[in-house]
Amino acid sequence: MTDSAQLTGTTSEKRYDVFHTDCPARDVINHLTSRWGVWVLISLRSNDLRFYELRDSIQGISEKMLAQSLRALVQDGLVRREVEPTTPPQVTYGLTEFGRDIGEPLTELFDRVTRRLPPRSAA
Repeated sequence: MTDSAQLTGTTSEKRYDVFHTDCPARDVINHLTSRWGVWVLISLRSNDLRFYELRDSIQGISEKMLAQSLRALVQDGLVRREVEPTTPPQVTYGLTEFGRDIGEPLTELFDRVTRRLPPRSAA
């Protein structure tokens, strides 16, 4: 795998070619747009959360899927994981600067969708 196979662009700035199968940016986008990746980013947009707080904020996610999603998003640099050396260890998750940057348009998208939907009827 060479940089030329993944990067395109001008002389001043090289950009990733996300349509190339070996492009690392493609993996980040796949993790972000996975079934749960977007929900994790949206849940962390306002404040840092512990694992169980995050799980409770995303209805329908299993602990296994949350752990896998968090692991991928931490590896991609979108989410940070902070461990306090207590017994048991306290683990807190929050958005990195990159994660906040990506989360802004997602939040706007969610806001637009919910504004455009018809009002919910009482059940």
